Order: sequence, then structure tokens, then C-alpha cells
Amino acid sequence: MNPTASFSLACPLPASNGAHVRLAHGGGGRLMNDLIERVFRTAFKTVQTASDAALIELPGSRIAFTTDSFVVHPLRFPGGDIGSLAVYGTLNDLATRGARPVALSAGFIIEEGLPLATLLAVVDSMQQAAESAGVPIVTGDTKVVDHGKGDGLFINTTGIGLIEHPLDLSPAAIRPGDAILLTGDLGRHGIAIMAAREGLSFESEITSDAACLWPLVRDLLEEGVGLHAARDLTRGGLSSALNELAASSGLDFRIEERLVPVREDVR
Repeated sequence: MNPTASFSLACPLPASNGAHVRLAHGGGGRLMNDLIERVFRTAFKTVQTASDAALIELPGSRIAFTTDSFVVHPLRFPGGDIGSLAVYGTLNDLATRGARPVALSAGFIIEEGLPLATLLAVVDSMQQAAESAGVPIVTGDTKVVDHGKGDGLFINTTGIGLIEHPLDLSPAAIRPGDAILLTGDLGRHGIAIMAAREGLSFESEITSDAACLWPLVRDLLEEGVGLHAARDLTRGGLSSALNELAASSGLDFRIEERLVPVREDVR
């Protein structure tokens, strides 16, 4: 080794060029945004990508409309499963628009050979999550694919919510001087799934904190705290969400790492 050579640590990014979709294109970060802009926004010019839910203006009312697909492995993990996650994830996308959720749909792609007991447990978990949030699952669809073609179970959920206030919660509303509020500590859900997937064990069990955030957003709206935008953290995490918000708003965000809440066992 050349003793005069410089050395630095860097986190490599997957190459964004090429003619094929890569796994990283679904990771919620820069490559996913590139894919959305190059493929989907080009084809579907009416797609609203700045927020987690689309805003639809109707005579006398405004609704939020969103859809999300869940491909979690393993299907069950400490603190939840793919069913409860599908419900909470879609409800939270509606909450980022400040929308009161009114209805959900559920679509299932089931791999041949999935134990019926597993499917029943997931569906029961979805119903419990929906009931706890006070939102009915009103329609759905079921498909079965060949063994080896579906990783057990995929779920798509779509949600509709009513926007009952005059605000437009979107990145365009962010202003200089705004504060960034977090609804809780970070990383628990991801670590819970990774531990279950890789068979990791810790001194204390780390459980997913997935939950419906609409009641919290509703309270903030009713208290008049001046919400401008909201985002539900997904696989890209806090850094990806803040980068997207900063890019969409055209503003710089200042983050103090010591103020970012991470539980010690998760850290």
C-alpha cells in the first residue's frame, strides 16, 4: 500500500445508468425518484408525486387518494405483520394530506402453497388495524400466482380520505423558519423486520412501532399549530424524506444529529 495515498470512507450508491430495473429502484431513495420521473411521470403526466397522497378537487369537497403495495419479508415480525402494516401505511399516507380516512380497499396476490392459517392471521390483523382506526375495508381483489412467483403474499391497499380544512399540506407550502417535527423515535420498525428476517437476537426484543398517525395529525390541525407539509417515512427513512421535501420546496434543511431521537437498543 502506498503510505502517501489518501483514504476515506464512503457509502457507495448503486449505478443509476443501464437498461434494467435494479432492486435499489424500489428502495425509496434517489434511484426510485429517478425511476418515477423518467418512466411514470413521463407516461402519466397527471400523477402527483410531491406528496404521499393525491389531492382531488370535487364539487363542494376535497379528497385525498392514495395507493401502496407491501412486499414485506418475513410476513410476520415483532410488533406486527404485513396486514397491519398495509392498513397503517395507507392510512398514514392519507394523514400526510391532513385527510380523515373514510375507506380502504385491499388487493391480495397470493403465492400457491401459502398456508391458509397464515393468510387468515394476516387478514384478521388487517381487520383489527382497520377497526382500531375506525376505517372500513370496503372492497378488494384476490389473485393466486404459481409457487415460487410471489414470495408468499403481496398486498396492495388503497385509501380515500376527506380533507375538512382549508390547508394544502404539501412541500410547496414549506417556508423558511419552519420546524421539523418527528412523531416518535426512528429505526424501530426497520430493525424489527431486519432482526426477524436475519434471525438476529438482542438482549431486549425490538418491536415495530407501526401505527395509525391520523389521530395525532388531527390533533395538530385542531390545535392550529400551522402545519405546512407532512411525510410518512418509508424504506428510504428520514434522510430520504427530508431530501425529497427539500428538493420539492427548493429550501435547505438544517438537521442537528443529536436531536434526532433513536432508542439506545435500536442504535
